[in-house]
Amino acid sequence: MSDNIIHTDNAAKPLGAYPHARRVGDLLFLSGIGSRSAKDNSIPGLELDDAGNIVKYDIAAETHSVFANVKAVLEASGSSWEKIVDVTVFLTNMKKDFPAYNKIYGEYFAGVEACRTTVEVKSLPTPICIELKVIATI
Repeated sequence: MSDNIIHTDNAAKPLGAYPHARRVGDLLFLSGIGSRSAKDNSIPGLELDDAGNIVKYDIAAETHSVFANVKAVLEASGSSWEKIVDVTVFLTNMKKDFPAYNKIYGEYFAGVEACRTTVEVKSLPTPICIELKVIATI
């Protein structure tokens, strides 16, 4: 069963006891993937105050980063961007961030035709503003 578990150093490390992805048959299930950098765990465009509160963030920078992390996990799994079949997107501020995120999403997913659900959540485990849950084929 461990052959079906995927970890990669090319995407941000999981925050808990879970893999980046798991293969079941010809399907690949990615764990929630955020925008933290694989290199240094930083969040692109994020500024925090001394108390750790978000002062400002950059949805465009985080969207590009989360897509890079997803791509890295797909490739480490033997899949690819074009094989994505379903995406669930979690945003922490739908009203403010949806237009910019949706524009970038359209650029990355042109021709992919993946199903998509986008929901707003109050917060995510780290001070990121976007996370993706992806299902792909191998």
